[in-house]
Amino acid sequence: MPVAEVLAGIALVKSSVDFIKSNIETAKDIGEIGSQIDALFRGKDQAQAAANKKGAKIGLMDQFNTTNVAQEVIDAKLAAEQLQEVATLIDFRFGHGTWAGIVAERAKRIQEAKEAEKRARIQARKEREAFIENLKLIAIVIGACVSIVVAIVAAVIYL
Repeated sequence: MPVAEVLAGIALVKSSVDFIKSNIETAKDIGEIGSQIDALFRGKDQAQAAANKKGAKIGLMDQFNTTNVAQEVIDAKLAAEQLQEVATLIDFRFGHGTWAGIVAERAKRIQEAKEAEKRARIQARKEREAFIENLKLIAIVIGACVSIVVAIVAAVIYL
């Protein structure tokens, strides 16, 4: 159910934020809290994806229900606040621009992964098309061979 998925995403965001808050001062490098930053992004993405799917799974009128709209807006704002809080903590601890660097690198890697996936789909399509073309050529060659054999058999029978 989408509401449960949204809540799970929000819970993941909250637990990640709590961990980062309690460990930011003792972290020697960003790697010590990296898995929690990853969980923070996953939770945000999970909640966002579930909220986006929710409209399709609930009734049309329920989708516009003030309670649902308010909950989605508030959840999004709470998640944004928590992300901003983590951004500030990380920038204070590791230097100005660290969070922006993390976000930019993450976006770059996501884009690279999407491009690699697109290239793989294009390559698979080309290979499929080449395979089909080869099958057509094989069928033509087999057809030609069968025709030649039939012509030879017919010539032998009628001679």
